[in-house]
Amino acid sequence: MNCEKCQELMGDLVDGGLSREDKSTLSLHLEECLACADVRNDLQSIVAFCRSHRGEYSAPPNAEGLWLRIRNVIEAETQPASKASAARRQGKSFWSGLMSRSWELSMPQLAASAAAIVLVVSLGTTVGLRRWDNARGTGPVASSPRAEAATRVSDRMWQQQQAINYWNQRVETNKVRWNQGMRDTFDRNLKVIDQAVNDSLNELNRDPHDEVSEEMLNAALNEKLALLREFSDL
Repeated sequence: MNCEKCQELMGDLVDGGLSREDKSTLSLHLEECLACADVRNDLQSIVAFCRSHRGEYSAPPNAEGLWLRIRNVIEAETQPASKASAARRQGKSFWSGLMSRSWELSMPQLAASAAAIVLVVSLGTTVGLRRWDNARGTGPVASSPRAEAATRVSDRMWQQQQAINYWNQRVETNKVRWNQGMRDTFDRNLKVIDQAVNDSLNELNRDPHDEVSEEMLNAALNEKLALLREFSDL
């Protein structure tokens, strides 16, 4: 089996829908191909994390907007590959199609895309119930510009925090292998980033329309995510 065939079966492997013969063939390939095995391990870790934490997170302030942003990011990165292979993807399962497109991305892009999708799936029940309750309630209420700005910041933070929680758990799992120097380096960098996050939040609490503070907050959260991802494999 080659990597191209492996990518067609990887989604079904994670879903548990492989035949015994395909599973045996794929297992042999994964024993020989470290790149494919790493992708399989990352996907299984993400799925296991979301299953074990199902129901722990409340629905985002704007669930529909969250999904649209995630979908747009994934489509923007996979659009060139999707056009070239649209015919070949017909008839494949959802996960198989996803893996076929994502395979051409870099490893960080693949992990981020998969994490985003699984996080949305893990929250599906909660989001659905909340939207159902809202639909049965009163009609829309006009929001002030200040409240809308605060909601926008809260929505963005919630999205980023879900990814941060996932990578932070991976860091904590691997931390036991670190020497003291590596621990000190990680803690020092994390402290600086957390201070930047807190400073930006304080400014936004005073003025939710402060675009500079909002950009600084977003940059600090992205830096924190990058730091956690970098140290998660050490």
